[in-house]
Amino acid sequence: MATYRDSKCRLCRREGAKLFLKGDRCYSGKCAFEKRPVAPGVHGAGRKKVSEYGLQLREKQKTKRIYGVQEGQFRKYYEMADRMKGITGENMLSLLERRLDNVIYRMGIGASRAQARQLVNHAHFSVNGRTVNVPSYIVKAGDVIAVKENRKKDKYFEQIKEMKVGNMPKWLEFDPEKLEGKILALPTREDIDSQIAEHMIVELYSK
Repeated sequence: MATYRDSKCRLCRREGAKLFLKGDRCYSGKCAFEKRPVAPGVHGAGRKKVSEYGLQLREKQKTKRIYGVQEGQFRKYYEMADRMKGITGENMLSLLERRLDNVIYRMGIGASRAQARQLVNHAHFSVNGRTVNVPSYIVKAGDVIAVKENRKKDKYFEQIKEMKVGNMPKWLEFDPEKLEGKILALPTREDIDSQIAEHMIVELYSK
């Protein structure tokens, strides 16, 4: 699978929006997008007329980059969402939110989705008592996600125990002291704060 290894800040500049790919840095004065909010390259600051297709493509690229998934995997989420009952675009965002790496990020255990993905890959977590090291694992309502007992004394997780729970999405709960969280319900569109025009992605794939 292809992996993007260039500066993540270039992705934010290319999409013209903060994608929060680098954790705390995105909230600081060091954020590259705050310093230079134009597309990278010598012609980045030039005005260009974008077609309808171009706008749809950029929305898809932005969403892929927010959640850190490749094209093939992203297309599968769309196809799964299209087979589900309800609105395809909203179903697709719900599936992306239910990825284990995103859940770990939303619980505040990972400063970014990339860091959360790495933690999952290193088998630090269990779901309903079973070790899961697949970032794309789709959680269900009622699932219990916890740091494994033999990892709770790691320095990183000791620091997590001292953190204060911030604006936790209402479909999740997390107890820092126990290093354990639960999926209270499936996320709805109102629960997803990312600025995504999902209908444009559906229109793109429907052509």
